[in-house]
Amino acid sequence: MKHTSDSRSYDLAGLYTLSLRLVIGWTYFSAFWRRLVLENKLIPDEAGYIGEKFNHFLPNALGIKPLIEYLVTHPDALHTSMVTFTIIEGIVGLFIILGLFTRLMSIGIFGLAMGILLGSGWIGTTCLDEWQIGVLGIAGGFVLFLTGSGSFSLDHYFIKKNKAFTHKKWFLWLGSGVLPLSKPKTLVLAGSVFIFGLTLYTNQYFHGGVWGTLHNKSVKPKIEISNVSLTASEVTFEVYRTQGADVYGSFLIGIQLLDKNGTVLKALDLKDLSKFPKEHIKNHYVAKVKPGKHSLIIPLGSKADLTVNINDISVKHEEIHTVKLIDISGIEWTADIK
Repeated sequence: MKHTSDSRSYDLAGLYTLSLRLVIGWTYFSAFWRRLVLENKLIPDEAGYIGEKFNHFLPNALGIKPLIEYLVTHPDALHTSMVTFTIIEGIVGLFIILGLFTRLMSIGIFGLAMGILLGSGWIGTTCLDEWQIGVLGIAGGFVLFLTGSGSFSLDHYFIKKNKAFTHKKWFLWLGSGVLPLSKPKTLVLAGSVFIFGLTLYTNQYFHGGVWGTLHNKSVKPKIEISNVSLTASEVTFEVYRTQGADVYGSFLIGIQLLDKNGTVLKALDLKDLSKFPKEHIKNHYVAKVKPGKHSLIIPLGSKADLTVNINDISVKHEEIHTVKLIDISGIEWTADIK
């Protein structure tokens, strides 16, 4: 009698979470649908390639930065990973929508959402977009694991079609039905506390959303200049864009070389940068620094070595003291030549 009562409770729980299951399922299946059916975004070196989007996650990822950097510096491995990731999203999303092996797929939802949270939880120009998607996906995956699917699911169909399924623990753990737990309250409390703690920690880490000063790294572009070197004929330096909107690049409209008093010794304007020689750009990652129509475009997460010829400077080369970069927004970044 108790098993029947428990079964009825789980059926209702699965029924009540139907809308959650369908929406979460579509959220992940739609990624597969967008990238392969509506438009192929898995072709390297073409506009919209998902690998470049993945590169945007790199500067401020939490805990998985070495993995991301490895992939964006190994294009073949990156492409394989993006294809595999997309297929997994498609399978997990579709199975969740259909309610097939719901608990196993909910673990997939939990893992996919965790990857989104750790990789891109800091991105979001108008609000905390990726962070919200990540934490809600994790919480939703946990809820679906607890409830399984109800009446409108293939799990329920197989249970009704074959009563023996209700007594097989492997199906109860991977599909739906009465979750075989001796202390369900312990799992619910522990899982909920963990997810809530993760939510608070990542909210603070990425955005300062719990205490202190709020910050959004997706609003203004930031470029780090490093490894500045001077030879008899050129100045070389590394640029790495670590902040700003992921949907468009930083538009560099000026590169200046200054002496120690701030006097401009050489200046490249937007026309010069729109024709910046490609052989003077050495990109490190999939997201590439490149000349655009009116500027030098630096996408989020891109890193490159830039070389500026100084044979046309009349002063002694040792008088060159500072490199200055000027963004179209008016933001400037400088680095001294050592």
